[in-house]
Amino acid sequence: MNRPPRSRVWDISPTVSPSAPVFPGDEPFSLEWTARLGPGCPVNLSAVRFSPHVGAHADAPLHYANDGASIDAVGLAPYLGPCRVIHALDCGALIDIAHLQHAAANLPPRVLVRTRHRALTVWTEDFAAFAPTTVSWLAVQGVTLIGLDTPSIDPASSKTLDSHAQLLQHELRVLENLVLDDVPEGDYELIALPLKLQGACASPVRAVLREL
Repeated sequence: MNRPPRSRVWDISPTVSPSAPVFPGDEPFSLEWTARLGPGCPVNLSAVRFSPHVGAHADAPLHYANDGASIDAVGLAPYLGPCRVIHALDCGALIDIAHLQHAAANLPPRVLVRTRHRALTVWTEDFAAFAPTTVSWLAVQGVTLIGLDTPSIDPASSKTLDSHAQLLQHELRVLENLVLDDVPEGDYELIALPLKLQGACASPVRAVLREL
């Protein structure tokens, strides 16, 4: 019996571990065992503590607006569906519209951008972010979710978070800290559902791309 070939899946989530880089002052990942398998105990049980911004994650509007929705109140539709990966390897500190226009024809509702600035195990402020004009331009193209492979869509030194403000203005959703190193430019299905964490400003995601 001939079976149809399986679609290839790219795991675009970094490993969450104690060495995962975090913003200074943010809570790193830690794990402790609360029970261990042995005589009188049939299972291993662990407890974890970490910021919801460690690893691949979805920011909730509450992260950048006091009256914004927490992650449990955010709809899931933006995190699931057709997606385009665009390489902006020459973007420098900011991803401008010009870095995306080569792949901007008939954009799907979700756009993920690969840069050369992904931090692996050491925190650095030298990463690429979105220019606010790029965020608003993508919204005008009909995009409902943007993502990238760095810790934030705003520079680490920003105090006004202008690109996050554009998310709020255009009701966009965002994914940060993705791993796009091995993903060719092109169109995929994105699956990156946030956890239903009551009152939280963000959620970890296990983000994957599936070949169309």
